[in-house]
Formats: sequence, C-alpha cells, structure tokens
Amino acid sequence: MHELEDRIKYTFSNRSLLDQALTHRSFGTSNNERLEFLGDAVLNLVIGRYLFERHPDLPEGELTRVRSVLVDQDGLTRISRDLDLGVHLKLGAGEEKTEGSKRPSILSDAVEALFGAVYLDSGFEAVERVIRTLYSSYIENTDPRELSKDPKTKLQEFLQGIRVALPDYRVIDVLGEAHDQEFVLECRVPTFDVAARGNGRSRRSAEQEAARLAYKLISEQEA
Repeated sequence: MHELEDRIKYTFSNRSLLDQALTHRSFGTSNNERLEFLGDAVLNLVIGRYLFERHPDLPEGELTRVRSVLVDQDGLTRISRDLDLGVHLKLGAGEEKTEGSKRPSILSDAVEALFGAVYLDSGFEAVERVIRTLYSSYIENTDPRELSKDPKTKLQEFLQGIRVALPDYRVIDVLGEAHDQEFVLECRVPTFDVAARGNGRSRRSAEQEAARLAYKLISEQEA
C-alpha cells in the first residue's frame, strides 16, 4: 500500500478508502463499484480542464475526442500498469484463478475507484494533483491530434502507409455472464508475424486493445 501511495504521490488519511478502492466485487460486498462511479466523474472533469488549459487552440470536438482516448479503458489500463496496480487488488477466488488482476476491465475500474477514494479522502484539489501527475507525460509529450486517433486507426494508417495488408481481427473467447461479458480478440498482422490479444467489455474495446498491443510489437521490431 505504501508503495502505491508513493507512486501516486498521495498518502491516505482514511486508509479504508484505499482498501475499498482496490477491492473487486468478486471479493465481497464492500467493493469499489461506487467509488468507480465517483472516480469516473472526477476524472472526466480533471482531464477536461487540463486539456482546456493546455490546448487553447483546439476546438470542442477535438478536445472531446482527446479526452475520450485518455479516459477510456485503454488509457486507464495504461495508467494501471504504470502503477503496477494489479498486484494490489483484492479479488475473489474465481477471478484470481483466471488472472483477473491482468484484465483491462478490472484494472481500469480500479484506477477510477482510486481517484474516487482520493476525492473522498481530501477533496477535489488533491485528486486533481494525483490525476495530473499520472497523466502529465501522456498529455505533454504527445501531439493531441495524434492522440485523438484510436489504436485501430493508427495501426491501419501505419500499415497502409507501408503497403502492408490490413490486420485480421477474430474473437478468441467471451468470458463472464451475459450481463457482464468480457471479449477476448486477437489482432493478426502476418507480414510482421504479430498476433496480439486484447480484452474489453465490448468487441470494439477488445479490438482497440489488441490493435494497441499489435502496433507496439510492430514498433519494437521496426526500432
């Protein structure tokens, strides 16, 4: 817990809030779902304000697209991996068995819950500092117009630019009950011998995660 607090540069006064933020619903009734709801609202406001101040030249539509990329499941999962959040999660036996601590849906929800917990612990200014700290490198070192492109579009444009066949996406598995499904898709780019798998609550989000990982693997080959 102290290691996680060091990474977000924030120390909780009420540590039970931190504990709750890291507790998945599979573990028990006192879980992070309500904190996730609150954290989602706070995150959208903070990132919206951050982009509004940093990019006075961007129109409303562009700001909205950039914000959506930063706060969607892919963006939140990236933050969770920076924090190594998975090792701190409390999961039920079933989720532990299926490596739930690596699932993007669980990780992204936990990040939002963490923001909600900070907000309840110390208020808006504190959670704004935490969010800006975690997102600053992504916002300050990236062209916002490039950032607004989703991973699937970026991969497609890259492959078209070098005259390579477009990727093939196929469903590998569908996890969970009908009301709470998670899709597992594979993105294959035979020219580079790349096959990347992504998880998501919808087929589209799983495709985006798979495309992001495929693009990363190809970029590493090209480096």
